[in-house]
Amino acid sequence: MKPTTKFTEKEARFLEENEMCRFATSSRTGEPHVVPVSYVWQEGLVYVVTDYKTRKLRNLRENPHAAILVDRPSTRPGILISGPVQLIEKGEEYRNIYNMFHKRLSWVRGDPWKEGEAPFVKMTPRFKASWGLGR
Repeated sequence: MKPTTKFTEKEARFLEENEMCRFATSSRTGEPHVVPVSYVWQEGLVYVVTDYKTRKLRNLRENPHAAILVDRPSTRPGILISGPVQLIEKGEEYRNIYNMFHKRLSWVRGDPWKEGEAPFVKMTPRFKASWGLGR
């Protein structure tokens, strides 16, 4: 699924400069679940890694939509993004996403994993709201 939501240069830069977000999912019954996670922003898509046996993965299997909130606790800017998700568990796309995480996040280099040990979540933005970033 290709992204259709457009981001300003400042919004894209803000997303590239940060690596932590709050990741929100909900079950089929609507029970919300929000957790802090690392993410990678690449070519208009959001990537998150999770573990098997997590509540967020169970929720995404029931309801394949999510939202992230990227902000800074001591400053005003922030972006809220939501959209449908796809789980990537193996194959060439999995390896490409893993390489993005490995390159960008030091904790991945310090605690690597193998294909099939932790799925990636690929979110395609369908909605966004930002504040404090100007135009």
